[in-house]
Amino acid sequence: MNRSQLTRFLLILFILAWSVSELYPPAARNLIDTFDSQSATPDKTFDEIVKKARELDAPNADGASGITYSNLVVAIGTNDITRYFPTNYINYAIERDPVRGILNRVQRAAAGKFRLGLDLQGGTQFLLEMGASRSQSNITAGLNNDLAVQQAVEVIRRRVDRFGVAEPVIAPAGANRILVQLPGLSEADKQAAKEQIQKAAFLEFRMVHPDSDNLLQRGIVPPGYIRMFEMVPGQVQGQKVPYPILVKRNSERGLSGTHISGAGVGHEPATGSPYVSFSLNTAGAQLFAEITQAAIGQRLAIILDGEVISAPRINSAIVGGNGQITGNFSDKEAFELATALENPLPTPLEIREERGVDPSLGADAIASGKLATILGVAAVAVFMLVYYLLSGLIANIALILNVIIMLGVMCSLDVTFTLPGIAGIVLTVGMAVDANVLIYERLREELAAGKSLRGAVAAGYDKAFGTIFDSHLTTLISSALLVILGTGPIKGFGVSLAVGLCVSLFTALVVTRLIFDLLLQRNLIKSLPMLHLIQVTNVRFLTWAKPAFIASWLLILVGCGYGFYRGEKMLGTEFAGGDELQVRFVQRVDVEKIRAELNKLGIGETRINYQTEGAGASRKEYLSIVSLKDSGPKVETALKAAFPESKFERARLDSIGATVGKEIQKSAILASILALFGILVYVAFRYEFSFAVGAVLAVLHDVLMTIGWYCLTGLFGEGRQFNATFVAALLTIIGFSINDTIVIFDRIREDLKMGVGGSFRDLINRALNQTLSRTIITSGTTFIATMSLYLFGGGSINDFAFTFLVGIITGTYSSIYIASALVLWWHKGQRPSLGAVSVPQGTSVRTEPATP
Repeated sequence: MNRSQLTRFLLILFILAWSVSELYPPAARNLIDTFDSQSATPDKTFDEIVKKARELDAPNADGASGITYSNLVVAIGTNDITRYFPTNYINYAIERDPVRGILNRVQRAAAGKFRLGLDLQGGTQFLLEMGASRSQSNITAGLNNDLAVQQAVEVIRRRVDRFGVAEPVIAPAGANRILVQLPGLSEADKQAAKEQIQKAAFLEFRMVHPDSDNLLQRGIVPPGYIRMFEMVPGQVQGQKVPYPILVKRNSERGLSGTHISGAGVGHEPATGSPYVSFSLNTAGAQLFAEITQAAIGQRLAIILDGEVISAPRINSAIVGGNGQITGNFSDKEAFELATALENPLPTPLEIREERGVDPSLGADAIASGKLATILGVAAVAVFMLVYYLLSGLIANIALILNVIIMLGVMCSLDVTFTLPGIAGIVLTVGMAVDANVLIYERLREELAAGKSLRGAVAAGYDKAFGTIFDSHLTTLISSALLVILGTGPIKGFGVSLAVGLCVSLFTALVVTRLIFDLLLQRNLIKSLPMLHLIQVTNVRFLTWAKPAFIASWLLILVGCGYGFYRGEKMLGTEFAGGDELQVRFVQRVDVEKIRAELNKLGIGETRINYQTEGAGASRKEYLSIVSLKDSGPKVETALKAAFPESKFERARLDSIGATVGKEIQKSAILASILALFGILVYVAFRYEFSFAVGAVLAVLHDVLMTIGWYCLTGLFGEGRQFNATFVAALLTIIGFSINDTIVIFDRIREDLKMGVGGSFRDLINRALNQTLSRTIITSGTTFIATMSLYLFGGGSINDFAFTFLVGIITGTYSSIYIASALVLWWHKGQRPSLGAVSVPQGTSVRTEPATP
C-alpha cells in the first residue's frame, strides 16, 4: 500500500469510525430506567416514585417518550428529588426549577441519536402568529419585533414545562411566528396546552367609575370610560351572569401585567374557594401603593385579555406589593390564570396551523418506513451485484458505507428524522449508484477500446469525474432550495437528499477507487466481467423528435387543463386550508353513509377516503376526512355518535389556515423558479447557452408533464391533491431530470471536442445511443427504490412516490426528445463551436461505440 492509498484508507477509516460513533446509541432507552440508574442515593421514597411511574407507564404500549416523561412528572409530584442526585448533576445555582433541570438531564442521557419527528413518534404541533396590532404597539413602545418573538418563545417554554412534555420544540418561524412541537402529548392535555399557549395574558389594572351603576342606568358613558362586563354569581347555583360596569379605557398609571413578579393559587380557609395571589416588582409595588392610597373606597378592575376578571373594592392602601384576585374561580380556572399571570405574553397569539399525530400512528409510520428502506436498498444492491458482478459487489460495499456515513452525518447535525426524510434516504440509495454506473460504463468502454485493466480503471474514473460532478451539483441546487425554503418534514427531506448526494460522491470516487487500486496492486483481478444486456444500438432517436415534441405538449395541455377544470378540488389542506382528520376503526362504514351523516353538520363539501399504512402483517387501514377549518372535532364527534359500532378513534388531526396554504404555494413557485434559474446559469457556464436553454425547457416540460398526470388521477375516483410532499417531489424531479440531461450533454460536448464525424444530428444520435445503457440502468435503480416507497411507504409518501415515478419516466424521455432536440433546432442542425477540431463532412474518425 503506497502513501496515497494509505492516506485514503486512513481517511475512510476515520470517517467511518466517526460516523459509527455518532450513531451510538441509536435508540432511546427507557426514561424511567435511566432515571432509576442515574440516581446516586435512592431510598424508599425514591423507589416508590419509580414504582408509581412504571405503573402509570404500563398502558403506554407504544413506548412514546413524551407520555413516559409526563408519567414520571406525575409520579414525582411534589417530592424533592434533588437529594437523590449528585451535587454536580446540574448547576443548581442557576436552575430556576431544579426538578425540571434534573429531568431534562436524565432525558438527554436516555435519548438515542435518532431524533424522530412528530409524524414518527406522535405529538402535537402548533404554528402561532403574533397579533399584528399588539405587535405594532410593542414596536412603537421601543420593543422591536424580534425581541417580542423571543420573549414570547421563552414565555411559551415556561408554560409548556408545566405539562411535562419531553423535548418540546419552541422556536421562531419567520418574522412574527412561533413553531411549537409537543411530542407525545395526550389528547386530554392537548386542549389545555392549546389554550395556555395561545393566551396572551395581557393584564391591566383600571379604575371603575365611582358612579358606575347610576350612569349606566341613565345610559351615560363618560369620556375616557368604556362599558365592560364583570361575571358575577347568578340566581342559579354555579351560574355566572355578566354585570355591566364603567371602567377607564387605559390602565391606571401604566400598571399592568409587566409589573407581576410571581403568581400562585390559594384557598380561603373558611370556604375553600380558590383565589389567585400575586406579587409585584419594586416599581409595581410603589405604583400599587400610591393608586390604592388615593382610591380608598373605590373599585379597581383587574382585566385580563380584555375581560374583567374581578373588580374588588379598595378598603385600604395596599403596600408591600402583594395582592389577591378573587372571582368565583374553579380550581382549574385559578390555576390557568396564575400560569398566565406568571408568564405573560407580550402579544396575543393566533393558531394558524395545528397538527396532531397519535403515537400509535407514528409507530405504524416507522414500520412502513423501515420496510420501504430495507426493500429499496436490497433491490438496488441485488441488481448491482447481478449485473456488474465483482464491480457490483464493490459498489454495494460503497453503498453500505454511504448509508452509514449519511446517517452519521445527519445524527451529528441533530437532524430530525421524519417520514419524508426516510423517503430522502431511500431515494438517495437509488441515486447513489448513478455515479458507480457512470464509472463502470466508462470502464467498459475503455476496455472495449483495448486498454489494459489498470489503464481502463484510471481512464474510467477520470472521464466520468466531470459528468458525476456536474450531475450531482445540479441536483444539489434543488435539494438546497428544499432546505432553505422548506419547513418541517420537507426541510428534513431536503437535508437527507443533500447529505446523501455529497456522501455518494465520496464513496463512489474515493472508496470504490481505493478498492480497485488495492486489488490491481496485488494482482487479485485480471478482468472485470459484467453483464451487457443492452448491446450497442444505432437508434435514430431524433427522427421522431418533432412528433414526440408535439405529442408531449398536447398531453401537458390536456392534463393541466383538466387540473384547472377540477379547480380547488386539486388543492389539499396544506394549500387551501382546512381540517384533515384521520381515524382508526374496527368496522368499515360505506363512504356515502358517512357523507350523508356529515352533510347534516352543514360544514360544506367534505373529502372522504380510506388510506392504508404499512404492508403485510403490519398493514392498517384508516379513514381520512377533509373538511372546513376547525370542523375536525365536530366531524369526529358526529362519526362516533352515528357509528358507535365502528369505534372510531382519532389518529391524526391537522388544521391549517388558508394563509399558511397560500404561503406554501408561494414558496413552491419561488423554489421552482430559483431552481430553474440556478440550473440555467450553471449549465450555461459549464457548456453553452443553447445547452442551458434545452436543459431548462426539458426540466420545465418534466414538471408540467408530472403535474398533468397528477391532475389526471382525478379521472379515477377523487384523485390526488397538491400538498407539500408533492412540491418536494417536483423539486426532486428537477434535480433528477437535469442529472440525466447533463450526462447526455457531456457526451455530446466530448464528441464535439473529439471532432467525431457526421452531421450534428448524427452526432447527437450517436451520443444518445452511447448513453442509452446508463440511462436505462440509473433510471431503473431509482425507479426500483421509489417503487418500494410507493408500495410500502404509506401516507403522504405515497403521493411523493407516485409523483417521482412519473418524473423518472418523463425525465428520461425528455432528455432525449426535448433537451437534445431543442439543442439541435437551436443551432439549425449546424455544429456549435465548443473548441472542437473541425472534421470535414464524410471524414471518418475511428471511435468505439460505447456507453458512458
